[in-house]
Amino acid sequence: MPPIEPMLAKSVPEVPVAEGMSYEPKWDGFRCIVFRDGDEVELASRGGKSLTRYFPEVIEQVKAQLPERLAVDGELVVIKRVEDGLPRLDFDLLGQRIHPAVSRVRMLAAATPASFIAFDLLAIGDDDLTSRPFRERRARLAEALSAVVPPVHLTPVTTDPARAREWFASLEGAGLDGIVAKPADAGYEPNKRVMFKVKHARTADVVVAGFRWHKSGDVVGSLLLGLHDAAGLLHHVGVCASFPMARRAELVEELAPYREGAEAANPWVGVDPANETHRVPGAVSRWTGTKSLDWVPLRPELVVEVGYEAMEGERFRHTAQFKRWRPDREPASCGYEQLERPLRLDVDAVLAGAVDE
Repeated sequence: MPPIEPMLAKSVPEVPVAEGMSYEPKWDGFRCIVFRDGDEVELASRGGKSLTRYFPEVIEQVKAQLPERLAVDGELVVIKRVEDGLPRLDFDLLGQRIHPAVSRVRMLAAATPASFIAFDLLAIGDDDLTSRPFRERRARLAEALSAVVPPVHLTPVTTDPARAREWFASLEGAGLDGIVAKPADAGYEPNKRVMFKVKHARTADVVVAGFRWHKSGDVVGSLLLGLHDAAGLLHHVGVCASFPMARRAELVEELAPYREGAEAANPWVGVDPANETHRVPGAVSRWTGTKSLDWVPLRPELVVEVGYEAMEGERFRHTAQFKRWRPDREPASCGYEQLERPLRLDVDAVLAGAVDE
């Protein structure tokens, strides 16, 4: 019974190799352990958070397709489907499903229904499997879910590291996040980093066009980053924010000269944050909460190299990592064209086992 924290993975730079190691796609969604005891169903996330009320359509699928009593670990995802385009995972649409209004939850359940992708079995019937090796849990999972149909899926798996590397290179185009590796003999250890994950890491040269103050006081909290589109318009694409406190204080002095004349020179000043054709700082989202969106403009003359994992539309999916200043780069040369764009793949084909052995 819940709460049980999910088992975690530690980041490694490349696909690990060991006897019996299993490899799976890393799905870009909400981690979710499904608990079912007859008509009682709970969707549990990390930190004891319940997702049950937000995904009524998943509850229906659990009751219709999964065994009467079990606990199964997996991922909730939303697949975006557009006319004349390949279906792919969409984390933004998934995030919109977390809404306080019951009427909105019902509407979104119909408009953007979620799928559940199972990848580990913790218990079934009277059997607690958490102490059993992963190879046994996977076999029991495949048996228990042998008859499921979309939107419930059993994740593809391989024990071939060469195939795992191929998946890592190709599956990002379907919206996947990387590769997860699981030792064959590992038991299920809640909240411990027993597994391994390999995620895509890239760098880009971006324009620093503003900053936000740190919540603790008069030091820099985050740098606001921009990239130019084909027409030369500078769009806000994300932030980098992980600095030691001493470095945050130093940045105040380093950025001070670029605050002079910024109101006139900065292309984001005066633009409505709700403008859909010109991304600027200050747009309200479901993630901002009570956080201050105030920002300080800079003349857009500084270029910084940052590390990032993936793009979500036209912005960085997560907070970017500061690498180094690039005084040798012209701000006008920092455009979207430098970004590596994965080939598009059909996520339905991936889920249907087109990548399976």
